[in-house]
Amino acid sequence: MSRRSVLARFMVEPGPDAATLDRILEAGLRVPDHGKLAPWRYIVFSGEAREKAGGLIEKAFRRQNGEVRDQQAEIERTRFLRAPVVVAVVSRTDPLNPKVPEWEQLLSSGAVCMNILNAAHAFGFAAQWLTEWYAYDRSFLTAIGLADSERVAGYVYIGSAGEKPDERPRATLDMVRSDWTAT
Repeated sequence: MSRRSVLARFMVEPGPDAATLDRILEAGLRVPDHGKLAPWRYIVFSGEAREKAGGLIEKAFRRQNGEVRDQQAEIERTRFLRAPVVVAVVSRTDPLNPKVPEWEQLLSSGAVCMNILNAAHAFGFAAQWLTEWYAYDRSFLTAIGLADSERVAGYVYIGSAGEKPDERPRATLDMVRSDWTAT
């Protein structure tokens, strides 16, 4: 009940070490997966790979927007530097599967993201699930190794909280629950 997203821009070192990150990612795999399709995969960005990916984000941003201010280019180039680790959860659905609807495969990808958030929290780390514009930019997705049929379900940023996040207003159970009764 204490899990809370921490904004990536407020994350600091340390991030999880390699063994802990593997445990977090393994927890991500413990999701409902109708048909045992594993309709998702991971791309992990850590260390210098975050800077290199940032260069690709900036390049895609410039391609979309033409001439940009240096300040905006810097924001785009440093997006993956906001946290020690960024995990792209890639959805690789099979829309023609005769037994498992694509919708269920997509939901499974979202569940992977949520399990990663919960596991990071359980290990004492801060995490945030984002998509942002570069989750939809095909040139960037191709550059990081996605096939044309793959999409990013989310980028999960993982690090340590620079400060304890404030609790935010949330829906109450009274607001979202109804009990169905036959008439």
